[in-house]
Amino acid sequence: MRRALICGISGQDGAYLARFLLDKGYEVWGTSRDAQVSSFGNLSHLGILDRVNTVSMAVNDFRSVLQAISHSEPQEIYNLSGQSSVALSFEQPAETLESIATGTLNLLEVIRFLGIPVRFYNAGSSESFGDITGAADEATHFQPRSPYAVAKATAHWLVANYRSAYEIFACNGILFNHESPLRPPRFVTRKIVQAAVRISNGSNEKLILGDIGIQRDWGWSPEYVDAMWRMLQIDSPEDFVIATGESNSLEDFVAAAFLEVGLDWHQHVTQDPKLFRPTEIRCSRGQARKAQELLGWTANMRMRDVVREMIRYEQQS
Repeated sequence: MRRALICGISGQDGAYLARFLLDKGYEVWGTSRDAQVSSFGNLSHLGILDRVNTVSMAVNDFRSVLQAISHSEPQEIYNLSGQSSVALSFEQPAETLESIATGTLNLLEVIRFLGIPVRFYNAGSSESFGDITGAADEATHFQPRSPYAVAKATAHWLVANYRSAYEIFACNGILFNHESPLRPPRFVTRKIVQAAVRISNGSNEKLILGDIGIQRDWGWSPEYVDAMWRMLQIDSPEDFVIATGESNSLEDFVAAAFLEVGLDWHQHVTQDPKLFRPTEIRCSRGQARKAQELLGWTANMRMRDVVREMIRYEQQS
């Protein structure tokens, strides 16, 4: 039985990855800053909490990381931890950089220090690309436009450095936007879906959004965790872009959500300039040809499929 440690198991991707690995027969460990008091709500929602071993770990504390890895003795480590909101990173840049960049450094240093044959996955982000024309692939230069993107780009190059300098099996997954019902309500996609369902049920509220002209490549989180696992099964570590290859505007996402509940979004949505970010990526789209060729991975669900599943969940909950 293989053993995996998921750093950030309580989040959207961590929970889906835990379920995915359990289904493959893994012994799964997950970290939380204080595992004894954490609710692990997403694991409970998926019905797998009692099948996961949990351990306390502060990713920005080297000793804490050392203890967690020594205790769990994993063959695979998935680094999904750190501050995950682009918008919040403008308000908390120091916390964002420390939890993502310093956290990744600590994990890599512990692997190097222990000298153990661990395979390491690091959650990169398409935000590192910044504004691009066309579809970004693994050769596209980084031009980060937020503290979150700067932190993710830093972590990416730390992984690349440790891979070449110390021959650690370490991969970056450069994931474009991927959603699910497990997204926290502060994320705009969940905010839109929840509001659409409430309004369809009689609420008189207005959905207030920022810039709805931005374009993103939206995929389905349960599919993307499959790609994470595949990266650690190949013979030599490499970095991979994971994306659908299709870009849609936030306005398209809003329209699709309200259409699913039989409403015209124009009657229920307003924009507030206060919600615009200081520096916003206008268009984002990925090219995942390398993942298809080397991993055998392709996204099956597109934006409208994602919206449909998220709406269905909200209507049933």
